[in-house]
Amino acid sequence: MVKRYKNLAFYLSVVAVFSFLIYLVIKQGTLLEPVQVTLPKPVSVWTQIRDAFTHTAAGAMAILLLQIITIIVVARFFGWICQKIKQPTVIGEIVAGVVLGPSFLGTYVKGVSDFLFPLPSLGHLQFLSQVGLILFMFIVGMELDVKVLKNKATDAVVISHASILFPFTMGMGLAYIIYQHFAPASVGFLSFALFIGISMSVTAFPVLARIVQERGLSKTRLGAIAITCAAADDITAWCLLAAVIAVVKAGSAMSALVTLGLAVTYVWLMLTVVRPFLRKLGDKYSNKESLSRPVVAIFFITLLLSSCVTEMIGIHALFGAFMAGVIMPENMRFRNIFIEKIEDVALVLLLPLFFVFTGLRTQVGLLNDAYAWRTCGLILAVAVGGKFLGSALAARVVGQSWRDSLSVGALMNTRGLMELIVLNIGYDLGVLTPQVFTMLVIMALATTFMTGPALTLIQRWFPEKAERLFMGQAVKYNILVSFSTPDKGIALLRLAGSLVRRSMDNATITMLHLSPSNDLNQYNLEEYERDSFEPVEKESQRLSLPVISLFKPSANIEEEIAETANTGHFDLLLVGLGRSVFDGTLLGKILGFTTKIINPERLYGTLTGRERLFEQSFFDERAMNIIRSADIPLGVYVDKDSGEPRDVFIPVFSISDSFLLIYAQKLIHNNGSRVVILDASGVIRQNPEMKEAIRSIELVAPQHIALYHERTIDREFLEQQNLMVISMDSWKKALSTRSVWLSSIPSALIIKP
Repeated sequence: MVKRYKNLAFYLSVVAVFSFLIYLVIKQGTLLEPVQVTLPKPVSVWTQIRDAFTHTAAGAMAILLLQIITIIVVARFFGWICQKIKQPTVIGEIVAGVVLGPSFLGTYVKGVSDFLFPLPSLGHLQFLSQVGLILFMFIVGMELDVKVLKNKATDAVVISHASILFPFTMGMGLAYIIYQHFAPASVGFLSFALFIGISMSVTAFPVLARIVQERGLSKTRLGAIAITCAAADDITAWCLLAAVIAVVKAGSAMSALVTLGLAVTYVWLMLTVVRPFLRKLGDKYSNKESLSRPVVAIFFITLLLSSCVTEMIGIHALFGAFMAGVIMPENMRFRNIFIEKIEDVALVLLLPLFFVFTGLRTQVGLLNDAYAWRTCGLILAVAVGGKFLGSALAARVVGQSWRDSLSVGALMNTRGLMELIVLNIGYDLGVLTPQVFTMLVIMALATTFMTGPALTLIQRWFPEKAERLFMGQAVKYNILVSFSTPDKGIALLRLAGSLVRRSMDNATITMLHLSPSNDLNQYNLEEYERDSFEPVEKESQRLSLPVISLFKPSANIEEEIAETANTGHFDLLLVGLGRSVFDGTLLGKILGFTTKIINPERLYGTLTGRERLFEQSFFDERAMNIIRSADIPLGVYVDKDSGEPRDVFIPVFSISDSFLLIYAQKLIHNNGSRVVILDASGVIRQNPEMKEAIRSIELVAPQHIALYHERTIDREFLEQQNLMVISMDSWKKALSTRSVWLSSIPSALIIKP
């Protein structure tokens, strides 16, 4: 205490002395001023603050920061909407760009548009978005697995090249039809036709990979074929784009040949000189501890030099970034570390800037007559027909089934971000007019949007004949355990085991772990799966409980859990109860009720009629989403480390709780548990059928079940129990009446029948 006052006295003394010295300096300094110095006219403090704020807000840095904040918020919002309708988030981000551009904001809220996106500021936004694109293309290059191409080169090359040649040729024909009406006056037919052809031919490898992951196709034959074809398509299309850019920029055949020759030399040097050097570095520094900042700097310098060289050659900096990613060390651990370092900055912060900048260039109002819209429809038909038919027919020729061939066609028709990159390059080179640019952006959106529904229709029309994923349809009792962390997985596995341990010949336990697809790429997918399941599998071996492991990336984890449970012939879904991000915080205490109002999941549920906006919730949002969607019996486990469920009590508050006797019977038979049925409301006393059911269990397992009629639950009784099994309705009722005994309960299994 003395030390605290001593420190405070010293602090106050120092502040007082130096404040007095500063005052003396200022006072003496004013004596040095010339006599004619006049002070500015005094203004109010509020006027000074207002003028300072207005001046700062109009500054270039403030405008740029406001633009970034607005872009990220709007992009996340539209991305979330697309997730809810099971579409790739990239579609929402592209739509966000169009909404913030002249097509919507500039037309209907022009004042806001002029303030947020004034013309002088667009240059800063463009350069920053280009940095994001360079980092993104670097990631795309690293996520390409060249070994996969080597192992499956024949089929992949045939399908991918067919998926380029078909639409490219049809695009050249389309250019012939629309050249006179829509090509810029100063652009020759060859340049225009080449860019229309390449814009028809691109496949969005990153979006396709996400769709394959989110639909659980990563480990299937179809997923492997699609990923390999998209990788081969990406490499071929980017090489072709580099050649097209060289031709357009060169202006003459000889200049184009020189540019292409320099490009070939550059690629050769990258593969034969730079790549071996980087491979040695990658082998030496393949973990986070050894990957120091100087080493990271070497790889970033390689990226920037590669981009700079290709820009100077005349084939665009993005090709250099892509090539730098391709030649990165093939060590999976190294690539995963590097991808994680830059992925969030590139994808969350910088890439949305590119979408909005593209949206600012997209002017739907330019399509102001029937002919323009017919041309837009023709572009869409050529894009879909060329890509889908070319890919599907080639896949069928190399021996794939009609189901897989059509699915490959649908996946290869995905264009997304890669298409926008090509279109912006064409726009910057002056090859595409604003009108054609807008038509092609609409085509990119439509082809990406139709991928998911097309896959669903194909799977419906061509049902899979292979064995079902879940092996439990022939047995009597199947439990699906969904866990978020290994610790929760172990706790839930032990609980599931207590329900079926002695009946494993007639039961299955499936352990399901879903990870956000945005956190995964093909290099960390296996690592995530191994880290998630290894502790759980060790525990299953210790308990002699065989389990089925199921791992999937997902864009919407709660809906995916419910869908898996509903379609997998399961009899019970077990999930753990999580904690709200606001629990135990001052914000949670202040907002409390307000957080339910602004929660987007709750708002979405209100709009779709699934729940009331101000409905009281007794679970975290994740659990509530699963509860609403699951059509099978669901158990929510509240783990309080109460030990193995040897002593269990089941409070019965209404006749609808009678189904809990089934779980009492399972715990007694499979775990040897001692179960106390607590007739808290006198329901059992008045119901002979329930009393008879309890007596029949007692005849089979004497001394393992007891019926209590006490109306109060005391602390001493609760301290002797390991588990409470309660119905969801009774749980909600107990919480709403603030029952005092809830603070002393052991672990709880809350069951919705």
